[in-house]
Amino acid sequence: MTDLARRVYETAEARGVRIEVPFPEPIVAEAGALSLAAPYIREKRYRKPLVVADENTYRAAGARLMDEMAAVGLAPELTLVLPDRLGDVIADEASIVQTLLDVQRYGADVIVAAGSGTLHDISRYAAYTAGLSFVSVPTAASVDGFNSRGAPLVIRGEKITVQAIGPIAIFADLDVLRKAPPAMAAAGFGDMLGKLTSLFDWQFGRMTGGEPYSELVADITEQALRDCIENVQAIGSRTEAGIRILMQSLVESGLAMLMLGQSHPASGAEHHLSHYWEMELMRTGRRALLHGAKVGVACAEISALYHSLAAEQAAGGEEEARALRQALDRVPAAETIRGWLREAGGPATIRELGISEELLQRSLAEAHRIRPNRFTLLRAYNDGRAALRN
Repeated sequence: MTDLARRVYETAEARGVRIEVPFPEPIVAEAGALSLAAPYIREKRYRKPLVVADENTYRAAGARLMDEMAAVGLAPELTLVLPDRLGDVIADEASIVQTLLDVQRYGADVIVAAGSGTLHDISRYAAYTAGLSFVSVPTAASVDGFNSRGAPLVIRGEKITVQAIGPIAIFADLDVLRKAPPAMAAAGFGDMLGKLTSLFDWQFGRMTGGEPYSELVADITEQALRDCIENVQAIGSRTEAGIRILMQSLVESGLAMLMLGQSHPASGAEHHLSHYWEMELMRTGRRALLHGAKVGVACAEISALYHSLAAEQAAGGEEEARALRQALDRVPAAETIRGWLREAGGPATIRELGISEELLQRSLAEAHRIRPNRFTLLRAYNDGRAALRN
């Protein structure tokens, strides 16, 4: 068992919990990890791997990966996912069909995702649809979804999450990750900070909507989050230790979601705002923003809203308001969150992100509809306002 999975297993064993869901094996996050991918694929008796990359990630890792696979006797092929008319690579119908056509054309027997979150989403869904396995080779520590079994896809301009598969192995080369643009690591940190509000929303959903809950999964997610916050300076400086901690935290958050079988611990109202903004940018023909950058800024905005709601209700002295205040005491103030985002090197406000005040207010009123089955405080707030209007 690799070190990245061992801590999760040991935490579960200490609670007397047996983990039933299979984790990727191995999960390697160390300098030189890329060189382990080709021997692993050969050992698994695959012969025709299809590497899925874009122009940037091909240069970062894909080209070397293909050379090393050829050197051990494999016959790799390449899908270079094409950008849309704005120059963005997105997980939409065109990218998925392009990948599936290459699977058929080359007779691929395994898919290797060489890239960050979007390329993994394309790969995991294509692999699921074609009945293949896929191997993860991250090129940036930018998201917590590398080992996810769900694929957020853009279908006819709408963001939906569909069933897919997780990778059978992860090879995260710290040398590669450290060379990624600084904004990518800052986005990964922002994705982790989003757990500050998603964990609260999960507690809220447990209390108000009977949503499935696991103290173990919540604790694993919170520990990964705390590791990032305590090492934000190293992450912002992109030291080897900082990027290792960030990547470990992102993977552990993903493993926690695998254990639960749902994304509740890592995705709450802050993700709903992020998805709303993403769809609006597509609708109006604007360039995409990094997922984690949106999540980090949205986390600060949700924190500000939630604390203001708690302060208003606390004045009434109701028991429920006091319970809400106690739970929110664990969510830092918006300015604290923004300070961490700046220290990591990412945008900290909607202005810095390029989101207008009008879009923010509209998303605060409507984004909860993206996941109408989630019992977030944002949904309760808007449902309450609607009830008053009626």
